[in-house]
Amino acid sequence: MAAPLKLKLTNRAPKKPIKKLPASVDIPHDATIEDAKTLIAQKSGFSDFNRIGLFDPATGHILKDRRALVRDEKSIVAAGELVVKDLGPQVAWRTVFVIEYAGPILFHVLALLVRPYIYVIPPFDYKSEAETPVTRVQWLLFALFTIHFLKREFETVFVHKFSANTMPARNIVRNSAFYWLMAGLLCALDIYAPGSLSSRDELVPLDYVGLAVFAVGETCNWIVHQHLASLRKPGGTEKGIPNCIGSGLVTSPNYMFEVLAWVGVILISRSWAVVAFICTGIIYMRSWSRGKEKALRKEFGDRYKKKRYTMLPGLI
Repeated sequence: MAAPLKLKLTNRAPKKPIKKLPASVDIPHDATIEDAKTLIAQKSGFSDFNRIGLFDPATGHILKDRRALVRDEKSIVAAGELVVKDLGPQVAWRTVFVIEYAGPILFHVLALLVRPYIYVIPPFDYKSEAETPVTRVQWLLFALFTIHFLKREFETVFVHKFSANTMPARNIVRNSAFYWLMAGLLCALDIYAPGSLSSRDELVPLDYVGLAVFAVGETCNWIVHQHLASLRKPGGTEKGIPNCIGSGLVTSPNYMFEVLAWVGVILISRSWAVVAFICTGIIYMRSWSRGKEKALRKEFGDRYKKKRYTMLPGLI
């Protein structure tokens, strides 16, 4: 049996040190990054090993691949050191997404329930549910929002596989604000308002086009998510080269079809709030898709066919 790897442990945050952090630790020869975190957590008095963040002593970057072997991290072995930080209370990524996607559903339900109380003030012209009821188009949009976010919830629980176990609990509010406030509160207030562009009973050809665009976007997005999940084994962190619908055009076809689905909602709602929501989302997705392109090029080299556009052909 190979000898364990003895590593010095250094606090990354001297002002907020891990008080019981040992000066060094013996890491088994076949230990992964996650194994090392578990061992250090036990010796430091932490019940949740996910609070332990391990950093490369040379680059200062956090070690994200929890399945990587410690002995294969050359800079750690060369320095004989691991840099450690308490990341604070953690929450599972799956839980984070469940909370994020529940917000819009909640706000759209609430907006319909409290219409008599929030639209009686100017400039809204609410009279009563009998005189200014929820229209067919508004009910259709309620169904589309609910379908989209229930799909997201289902994928979070049963489809997606996460490379990281947890994230800092303090980030839940920041991460949820985008969906809760923009897709939820902002869109709901505009869509269900009496006299809004969504306040129509008759569906015109443009509405049917929007419905078709939404259906295609959601279906293709579902197909891509299923494919991406198949590239990673349960509990694994490995990457794979996407080879599914849309992947010949862009790095992240799931984002492309996400935008397409929301274009369908825009065509039906004519809502400035939905436009604001998806335009803000595009800013986030652009960064994520470019990061994915960079990671795929780095990991797979010539095996990966480089993409000029990462999420929207001809644009991004």
